[in-house]
Amino acid sequence: MSKHRHTFVETYDGLIAFGMSRDVDEKSLTCYLQKFSDDELLKVLVPRLSDEEINGIFEMLSQTLRNHLADREYHALFLKD
Repeated sequence: MSKHRHTFVETYDGLIAFGMSRDVDEKSLTCYLQKFSDDELLKVLVPRLSDEEINGIFEMLSQTLRNHLADREYHALFLKD
């Protein structure tokens, strides 16, 4: 059974835009990130990234996780331990 889900982007039918409201921003970001993490897209995109881009994306995501998740949340929600 799969541990990861990307269901929000499959069911959301609202506006995808930024700067309209916090609620729309949050929903738009969720859609954007779920679309970004699509296997087919990443198969094409990742080999085209420079080493600096790979490191920058990794560092930004890692720092965001450290800033906003407790250790147990990180293991349960991100690592799926």
